[in-house]
Amino acid sequence: MLAVVGPTAAGKSDLGVFLAQQLGGDVINADSMQLYRGMDIGTAKLTVEERQGVPHHLLDIWDVTVSASVAEYQRLARAEIDRLRTAGRVPVLVGGSGLYVRGALDAMDFPGTDPEVRARLEEELAEHGPGPLHARLAAADPEAAAAILPGNGRRIVRALEVIEITGRPFTANLPRHEYVYPDTVQIGVDVARPELDERIAGRVDRMWQAGLVDEVRALVDAGLREGRTASRALGYQQVLAALAGECTEEEARAETVRATKRFARRQDTWFRRDPRVHWLSGAVADRAELPGAALALVARAVTA
Repeated sequence: MLAVVGPTAAGKSDLGVFLAQQLGGDVINADSMQLYRGMDIGTAKLTVEERQGVPHHLLDIWDVTVSASVAEYQRLARAEIDRLRTAGRVPVLVGGSGLYVRGALDAMDFPGTDPEVRARLEEELAEHGPGPLHARLAAADPEAAAAILPGNGRRIVRALEVIEITGRPFTANLPRHEYVYPDTVQIGVDVARPELDERIAGRVDRMWQAGLVDEVRALVDAGLREGRTASRALGYQQVLAALAGECTEEEARAETVRATKRFARRQDTWFRRDPRVHWLSGAVADRAELPGAALALVARAVTA
């Protein structure tokens, strides 16, 4: 069982395809926004040609109106992993959505929900905004508040709901460093910050050139604005603001670059907390050596 993780634009997707080709495996998507149909350009979803014949699973499974659920993803991902392992294939989990990766790989149970508690918290969110709720979360669970952006009302509401239901900090329900599949190997793709920032800026420019704005327009007709998760995806949120006249298209592009750089830093921090991740350089200077280094790392782990 392999996982390729790390920040956006580090080179995870290409490495995942290579490892699957070499080891007789399939790729399982662990990017929360690539789960959505039609969100292709803005999520840097590999084209069919770029997948080089390697089967990819858990892409394009949800409409943009569906709210993302880590619990549902966990169920789907583990079913794919078990199916592939039974068939003698190597599952290669690829993505930078940290909680989704942990949900698939680690011992992790999801607390239930209480409709009354959820409705009350969502009413407070609608009336007062996320600020007061985030302050309450900071008092109840500082670690959770530090990990959740002050503007992410949906996640703040969920954290407060879990605290109220369980009587325990939200972070107490996060996964332990305990693999469900003991033979798991995680490879982290590492790129120094200046180079990664440059890659992100270039990627966003290419997304605009490839027609991201038109992609968002088409998804608006499919209900993107009503999608509580999909509408907040990087790039899509900014283009929606431009289409609504809240900013110019150029301002939306610049904000997408800034927001993606911030997100990449949070991804890096998340994966660095996991001592089981084996880090390899994805820098341009090391690109030729990365595939071989990854295969050697897997070989050492298997024989250890």
